[in-house]
Parts: sequence; C-alpha cells; structure tokens
Amino acid sequence: MAPRLSIRIDYPAGRLGPGKQELLEHIARHGSIAAAARAMDMSYKRAWELVDTLNHMFREPVVSSQPGRNTAGATAITPFGRQVVAQYRAAEGRAAAAAAAALAELSAAARPGPRRAPSPSPAAAPQPARKRS
Repeated sequence: MAPRLSIRIDYPAGRLGPGKQELLEHIARHGSIAAAARAMDMSYKRAWELVDTLNHMFREPVVSSQPGRNTAGATAITPFGRQVVAQYRAAEGRAAAAAAAALAELSAAARPGPRRAPSPSPAAAPQPARKRS
C-alpha cells in the first residue's frame, strides 16, 4: 500500500481534518447525520458534536438540519459547506503533490507489512496493588 498524505487545518475554533471531511462527505451522500454516523461506525451523538463544531468554526454554517425524525433530506451540506469540502480536497491534493518526492524517499525507507501496535510505555504499565496498612 502506497503511503497517503493527510492534512489537518487548525483554526482558532477547531480543527478540520480527514475525519470531519469524511463526515461531511457522508452527510452529503446520505442526507442524514445518523446515516453518515452509521457509515463511519460512529455514534450519532459524536457525529452531531462534530457537525456542531464545524458549524461554529466558520462564519457560515457548513451543515443545515431541519428538526424532526424520518424527514427525507432533513440534513444537507450548505453551499458554503460544499466549498469547504472542495477547498479541503484541493489543499490536500496540492500538499500531496508538493510532498511526493519526500514521500517516495520515506516509502523506500519504510518496512513493508502491517502496522505494529506500539509498545506500552513504562508509565502506562499496570502498577502493583498497594497493601493497606
């Protein structure tokens, strides 16, 4: 598997990265926060919190919702939200193109195979139970 560059943009009010970007794309595809959450194996509450964060990060809302369940098309990406999605993907593409040579060098030095779980740090190791006096 070839390496893939991902970007995260830090704003004063929050971060825009691959996870929120994917959530926006699922909302656009499914027209529902709940369906987008299911597609990402995420709780509805977590998806709603991320949407709320996104809507407060920018001067305009990125997602609009109509209250009420079982309403077809109750949630949608706003026109501004579509711009955010497009601009993020454009920035990601430009960053990947700019980093292509460095990624190739790093790839040549990387070990093949699946990721290994990191070794637990000494601070995370379980401590023996203390005797009560």
